Amino acid sequence: MNTTGTIDRPLTHNPQKQAPMKPSTHAFAGSAPEDVTTRGANDSRQNRNREMQLIQEALARAHMHERQHEAARERQALRLVTARRMQRRAERASLRARRALAMAVMQ
Repeated sequence: MNTTGTIDRPLTHNPQKQAPMKPSTHAFAGSAPEDVTTRGANDSRQNRNREMQLIQEALARAHMHERQHEAARERQALRLVTARRMQRRAERASLRARRALAMAVMQ
């Protein structure tokens, strides 16, 4: 992929080397020499579009990352609740077994 600039490494920060503005259609004929090309402007416009698309992708990626962490926290909380419930059930079963043993020994 041959791109002229990216978000991290733009083509230039120098305003004199940036893409020039297109001359207006109502300018007087011959008022300014036509020595600029629109290729730089198109590249700059494409780079801006790419930047905007990358911003949206980064926001979506961050949103999904946050949702994944939230889901992981919910799963961990559910496992903790289940583990505590199972522990209480095991403690009640242990108490019943101790009582049954004590009753058997006393008779």
